[in-house]
Amino acid sequence: MVRLNKYLSDAGICSRREADRLIENGQVTVDGVRAVPGTKVEPGQEVRLGKRIVGGRPKRVVLAVNKPAGIVCTEERRERKSIIRYLDYPERITYAGRLDKDSEGLLIMTNDGDLIDKMMRARYGHEKEYRVTVDKPVTEEFIRKMCEGVRIRDTEKGLDAVTRPCRAQRIGKYTFSIILTQGLNRQIRRMCEALGYKAVRLVRVRIMNIELGRLKSGEVRKLSEQELKELYERIEESQNVRISGEAE
Repeated sequence: MVRLNKYLSDAGICSRREADRLIENGQVTVDGVRAVPGTKVEPGQEVRLGKRIVGGRPKRVVLAVNKPAGIVCTEERRERKSIIRYLDYPERITYAGRLDKDSEGLLIMTNDGDLIDKMMRARYGHEKEYRVTVDKPVTEEFIRKMCEGVRIRDTEKGLDAVTRPCRAQRIGKYTFSIILTQGLNRQIRRMCEALGYKAVRLVRVRIMNIELGRLKSGEVRKLSEQELKELYERIEESQNVRISGEAE
């Protein structure tokens, strides 16, 4: 017997959090009865999402994708430039962590709902590395303030936070690299704006142990067995070293 949200996650339908939303919205049935939060599934029961029968766990797929600028991380079917439509992958996959529309670089796409859940929880402090080009020369003071933490605000979205201390370094007159352990909405762009800069190009080059490397814009590759082994090991290790005081 397994909880329904985990069953949907294991089947590659979505993350557990998204599964809870689908269940609450009445979109899931078990043996023809509308499911409720906390429903458990026994072997042999029929689970449906809408009219679709949901089976057991499919073969695991974990991909590295170099997302081009202009492609949107969304599952909204009406979005013509969604990453799902862009890839048109033959199996049902989704993203483990977003990049905003204007940003480029590494996305991890998978059908492993547990992996998505664990990678997207900010409290575990998974590293993400970016290369950023700005509109003015990068100064030592700018780098110092980025590393110490920057207050970012957006009254429309109810955002008012000081970013976690991070690592950053100048790599060119107008470029710097930065390693974050959180993922606030448009965080790097907002950090730059707070310090009087504008990010004109932003590329994610690494997520934990997975690197963008020589993957060209729009290209996709499957992670190697060694990459997967190390990724899952790091995920498990991080469960015991969460950042205190952080919300999910």
